[in-house]
Amino acid sequence: MAAGVAIESMTSELISQLQQSVHDCADRALTTASKWSSELLLSLPPTRRTSLLASPKSALVFSTSTPARPRSPRLSIAFPPAPTPSHVTIECLDHGHAPAQDIQLQDSDLERQEETAMLAARSYMAAKEFHRAVYALKECKCLKAKFLDVYGRYLAYEKTSMREWYRLAGTRNQPPAPVNRYLLDLLGVVQNFTDPWLLFLKGLFLYRLSRRAEAIESVVLSLAEYAWNWSAWTLLGHCINDVEELASIVRLIPVDPSHPILQMFQIKTMNDIQNPSQNELMLCDRLLSDNFFPTSAWVMSLRACVLYHLHDFSQAETQYEKIIAVDPYRIDDIDVFSNILYVTENRLKLARLAQDYLELDKDRPEVCCLVGNYYSLRADHEKAVKYFKRATELDRSYLSAWTLMGHEFVEMKNSHAAIEAYRRAVDISRKDYRAWYGLGQAYELLSMHQYALYYYQHATSLRQALLFTRMPEFEGLTTYARPYDVRLWQAQGSCYEELGKFREAIECLKRALLGADPHETIITLKLAKLHEELDELTDAANYHQRIVQVCQEDARPVPDYAKSAVFVAHYHMGIEGGDVLLAKEYLEKVAQSNAEEVSRASEMLKRLEQILGQLQDGHEDAS
Repeated sequence: MAAGVAIESMTSELISQLQQSVHDCADRALTTASKWSSELLLSLPPTRRTSLLASPKSALVFSTSTPARPRSPRLSIAFPPAPTPSHVTIECLDHGHAPAQDIQLQDSDLERQEETAMLAARSYMAAKEFHRAVYALKECKCLKAKFLDVYGRYLAYEKTSMREWYRLAGTRNQPPAPVNRYLLDLLGVVQNFTDPWLLFLKGLFLYRLSRRAEAIESVVLSLAEYAWNWSAWTLLGHCINDVEELASIVRLIPVDPSHPILQMFQIKTMNDIQNPSQNELMLCDRLLSDNFFPTSAWVMSLRACVLYHLHDFSQAETQYEKIIAVDPYRIDDIDVFSNILYVTENRLKLARLAQDYLELDKDRPEVCCLVGNYYSLRADHEKAVKYFKRATELDRSYLSAWTLMGHEFVEMKNSHAAIEAYRRAVDISRKDYRAWYGLGQAYELLSMHQYALYYYQHATSLRQALLFTRMPEFEGLTTYARPYDVRLWQAQGSCYEELGKFREAIECLKRALLGADPHETIITLKLAKLHEELDELTDAANYHQRIVQVCQEDARPVPDYAKSAVFVAHYHMGIEGGDVLLAKEYLEKVAQSNAEEVSRASEMLKRLEQILGQLQDGHEDAS
C-alpha cells in the first residue's frame, strides 16, 4: 500500500503547482483549464491556502513500490521506456523528450523578449480575434509563442469551418459535423516538437483526425511532462471508450495513483462513459475532505453526477443544492440537475430553477437544456424542442441537447426527426448509450423491429461494458459495472417477441428481471405469457405464482393478480399430483373479489370441490 498513501493531503508543492497552472494555462489562452485550476485553488480554505503557499517548498516526490507500468494491450502505441526509479518527481520526468538545458535557457530568454507580443496576442484571442493574434506573433520564436500561434490558427479555422457548416444547414451537402480542412497542415507544424503544450496540440489534432491511438500517445507524453493541464486530461478522456481502456491507459501515465488529479480524471471519465460505481463516490468523498478541496463546486458536481448515474436521485438533488449554496452563479452541469428534477417530477423546483437561470444567462446551452426539460415535464414538447434546438445552435457538440431533442420527437411520434437528432448525438459521441437506445425506440415506432433490435443491442453492449474490472493501479479499488439495465433488456425482449422469436425474448426478459425491483410484476407477467406461447405450462405457472405472491406481499387488490391466480389454479387442477389445496385457496380469493374472473373462478371452484369430494370418498373406501 506504499503507493496508495504517498499523498494524504494537499502539500505546499501541490498547491504551488496548482497556482502555477492557473498562469501557465492562461498564458496559452486555455481558458477552460485555467478556470478549472482557479476554481480548485479557490475551494481551499483561505487560512490553509495562505499557510501552505507561505511554507518552504519541498520537492514533491511520489513514493512508488510498483514496477514500470506496461503498455496497453489494446492499443498499438510506441512509448519510450518508462521510468523505473523508486522516486519520481513530476516536474522533471526523464522521458528522453525534454529539451536540453541550454535550449531551455535560450527559450526563456526569447520568451522574455517576446512577452509584449504574446500579451497582445492573448488579449486578441480573448476577444476572439484569432487571425489578429496570429499576425501579432509573426516574428516570435519561443515555444509559448509557437503554441499561441498554432492554437490561434486552429481556433480561427474552427470558426470558419463552423460558419461553412451552418451555411449548408438543411441541405444534402451538409456533413454530419464541421470539417476543418487545415488539421493536417497544423499537425505538420507541431509534429516534431517535444514541448508538453505542443504535444497537447498534436494530440488534439490527431484526435480530430480520428487517429485515436496516436492522440493518446501524444497526450500521455504531454501529461508526463506537465500534469496540471486539465484540457489535456479532458482530451484523453474523449479518447477512452470503456472501463477496460481507462484501466489500460492510466498505467501509462507516470503519476502516483493517489494523486488527486488522476483520481479526478478517473471520476470524470467514468461519469462520461456513464458507468461510475461506489468506488468513484468514495473518491469524491476523499477529494472533498478537509485535506483536499472541501468546498469545490466542481468536485461536488462530479459527486452529484456519480449519484445521478447510480440512480440515487435524492442524494444527487441534495448535492446540487449544496453546490448552488456554495456558488449560486455556477452554470456548469446545471442541466444534469434539471434531469434529476425531471425524473423525480419535481415541477415546482424545476420551474423556479429555469426562471432563475434564464435571468442569469439565457445563452448558455446548459440553461437551454434546463428550460427544455421544464417544458418537457409540462408535456409541451414543441417548446421543449425549441430550447433543445437552441442549445445545439449555441454548441453543436452539446450531446445532451441532441439526445433530449430526440426524446421529444419520440414523444411527438415524429420518428424521422427523432432518428436525425439521435444520429447527430451518435456522431458526437458513440459512447452514449442513451442515443443508441433512442434510435431503437424511433425504429420501433416505425415497426422496424429488426433495426430497433440492432440499436438496442448496441446500447446494451455500451451499458454492460465489463461485468467486473479490477484496477490495481488504483490500489485495490474495484469498479463494478451494472450489467443489467432493465429498460434495455426489456426493449430487446419486446423486439424479439414482435419478430416471433419467443425463446430469445425470454432470455432477454430474464436478464431484465435480474436488474429489476424484486416486487416487479410486469416483466414476470410477460415471461409467463411467453412460456404459455411455447406451451411450457410449468414455467408459465411458476411465473404466475410469483406474481400472486408479490401482490399478496404488497397487499395489492385481488383484481391485480386474479388472472395469474386462476392460471395457477387451472394448472394444478389439470396435472397429476397438482397442489389442489393451493388452487382452492387462489380460487376462493378470486371468487370473493370484484375481479373480472369471478364467474370463471366460481365455476372452477365448484369443479374443484367435486374433485376434492371424490378424493375424500376414495380415501374412505380405501380405509
